[in-house]
Amino acid sequence: MDAQLASIAAVGTRDQAPAYSSLLKDTFATLNPATILVDLHAFVNAIVDQDNLLVGRQILGEVVNYLKGDAFIKDMDLRKTVIQDVLNVALPKVVSYEEQVIALRMELVDILKKEEDWSEAARALIAIYNESSQRAFTDSAKLKGYIEIVRLLLEEEDSVQAETYFKRAQSLIGAAKDNETALSFRLSQARIFDYSRRFWEAARMYHELSYVGDIDEEDRLLMLNAAITCAVLAPAGPNRSRVLASLYRDERATELPTYNILSKMFLDHILRSAEIKQFEETLKPHQLAKIAISSNDKVASLNDDEDVNDPSISKRTGPSTVLDRAVMEHNLLASSKVYNNITFKGLGALLDLTPGAAETMARRMMKEGRLGGSIDQVDKLIIFENNREEDDAQGKAGGLGDVEEAEDTGAPLTKRWDTQIRVTAANVEAIVQHISEKGLLQNVGVAA
Repeated sequence: MDAQLASIAAVGTRDQAPAYSSLLKDTFATLNPATILVDLHAFVNAIVDQDNLLVGRQILGEVVNYLKGDAFIKDMDLRKTVIQDVLNVALPKVVSYEEQVIALRMELVDILKKEEDWSEAARALIAIYNESSQRAFTDSAKLKGYIEIVRLLLEEEDSVQAETYFKRAQSLIGAAKDNETALSFRLSQARIFDYSRRFWEAARMYHELSYVGDIDEEDRLLMLNAAITCAVLAPAGPNRSRVLASLYRDERATELPTYNILSKMFLDHILRSAEIKQFEETLKPHQLAKIAISSNDKVASLNDDEDVNDPSISKRTGPSTVLDRAVMEHNLLASSKVYNNITFKGLGALLDLTPGAAETMARRMMKEGRLGGSIDQVDKLIIFENNREEDDAQGKAGGLGDVEEAEDTGAPLTKRWDTQIRVTAANVEAIVQHISEKGLLQNVGVAA
């Protein structure tokens, strides 16, 4: 190879391009896997070092074409090694051969994606779309590139860097020229919300995407399942209640394995450990992330001296994972629908926490407006407010409309009972109306 390259360098400039092209053709026609790496290294080195850029770009472009696909080099590992070596030779002259370098990197990205080496594939794409690049990409091309980088980084669970490139894509979303790019952007946004633990926003967006007709039916069901998972993990409160109501009334949800926990969450049933364990097995690593407890909460969550030796009292001072916290907050909210008040110790037994930790969780949820009530520190009592705000929110989200407030009789228990009757009646009326609209009552006769 060295002798042939030297003889070509000695001929006139006009004859160099055909000579290089002929040598390259012969090299791949009689390809020897044992020597191709060394031969091509010497060949590309001679090409990029010669002075005629027109010849250099033409021949390096031909090298790229030979390396695309597996028409010539069948072994994917060997082809990847050859491409990486050619890139290393050409990169010092990247300003002169940028188009060819980008084409090689794109081919390398395809190989890395087939190998599921998401991190390296993302690095290769980042190098292509680096803002310091001399190549003038269109905004549409940049948008597609950034969305693909986000996808690859999220496959590698690198949500921090993914969010950086998502923000770049967000600034270019107006350049989207096709529906596929717009959908890819929305899916990337949902996944960013998911990885950033903004679960109720992720659930809402996943659910919206599950209705898009341009997406395959199987993928839509996967998005619906992801929406349910994120809704379960979302912080308890009105926002989650609305999302749960919307998902619960989606007829497709009954086909999914997560429907059981969805229904229990929506109906404010207390979740048991066996159900939680089964759901936990379906979660991804980032959804099982450990959470830290602040030093102030640790101090507030310690057992009183009188409880230290009580074996019936839990020693846990707070939730350990995102799922753990979501379930505890849900059970606390569910207990507010069952009890008018509860002691710190009783709530701690329900949540498997120390009495102090249970009080700390209730206090935080009240402070954030996710739980109505007050705390009596003297009697160690949590008093729930029976304002039914979340039930009303669920009814409106499900299309049941407003339910009139019961007349104030001055008796809180009577008022609550009357409101429950009105809500139940409204639900029954909505079900009957739905059945009637479906035409299912036409052939129903009344027994004599």
